Amino acid sequence: MASSKSLMNLLTFTFGSAIGFFVCYLLFSIILEEQVKIQPHILHNDPHGQHSADTDNNQLQGQMNFNADSGQHKDENKNIAEGLYQKVKILCWVMTGPQNLEKKAKHVKATWAQRCNKILFMSSEENKDFPTVGLETKEGRDQLYWKTIKAFQYVYDHYFDDADWFMKADDDTYVILDNLRWLLSKYSPEQPIYFGRRFKPYVKQGYMSGGAGYVLSKEALKRFVAAFKTNKCSHSSSIEDLALGKCMEIVNVEAGDSRDTSGRETFHPFVPEHHLIIGYLPKTFWYWNYNYYPAVEGPGCCSDLAVSFHYVDSMTMYHLEYLIYHLRPYGYLYRYNPDSAKNPEEQSKNEAEEDNQKLKQKISEN
Repeated sequence: MASSKSLMNLLTFTFGSAIGFFVCYLLFSIILEEQVKIQPHILHNDPHGQHSADTDNNQLQGQMNFNADSGQHKDENKNIAEGLYQKVKILCWVMTGPQNLEKKAKHVKATWAQRCNKILFMSSEENKDFPTVGLETKEGRDQLYWKTIKAFQYVYDHYFDDADWFMKADDDTYVILDNLRWLLSKYSPEQPIYFGRRFKPYVKQGYMSGGAGYVLSKEALKRFVAAFKTNKCSHSSSIEDLALGKCMEIVNVEAGDSRDTSGRETFHPFVPEHHLIIGYLPKTFWYWNYNYYPAVEGPGCCSDLAVSFHYVDSMTMYHLEYLIYHLRPYGYLYRYNPDSAKNPEEQSKNEAEEDNQKLKQKISEN
């Protein structure tokens, strides 16, 4: 009898323990799953690794046209921007894939891509409806340099005479084309040079971050394509930006300085808050050791004439579109002139007087 009772107690204890472990397992699983869902964008300590933004499930289903009603900006003077659009012709090609057309590429198409002189979306396979150019490659991070080589070859074969500069961007990069044209207007497209966010390891003259985007002059594109025909360059690595940088150095294409006249960076490998918020990026992060020029965090990180930001999800794509091209503080006439050689205080005083005169004239006309 005692033996039977002991066995029953053992079975009860075992069953209860099993139920307890199972309940605990379920609770921990639910808690961990919720933590993963609310986890902010993780920046892995690898400049060429996949980041959480690459697999963001929080994507917009629809597409928005922020520029359908431009009536509020009808009085803006766009003469300089429109003049540069005609003078500095930029072909943009966007690295994408079949799986990203709806999640990412269509939001690029609806925002900044409209300001390119020519826009192409490069994918592993053709899509006539979107449309995309089919490069006949596989998908995957190990295919990025193949796609880059084939994309630039395609551009050279079909559109070489249609542009002066050739910009490569990812489908999660936001580019301010007007600021890029200002930067490029200082250089000749016949000069062998390319621009981007300049990193320093592995290549003597440095190389440009793939995520922040980079732009080749007409001569740089010509040399890059020719290098593969003469075997000066080859598909030596799957790391796209580094491999392209090594090829550029081989064919004597200069790694240009894309900083503005105040020495601030214009191409950015992350979204604005990662650069603007002091302490967001830990000092052990790879970023601090990769910059060719001393990196700055906080407001001094970024030029007022910034060109690009990377790891931009679909919602942030529209946030940037609104903040850059639509939001205006009332009562201000934009007068920042980075090309002026005048004393900054004298320039501000003179321009303020000019603006006051213009404002008085406008008030009297009304």
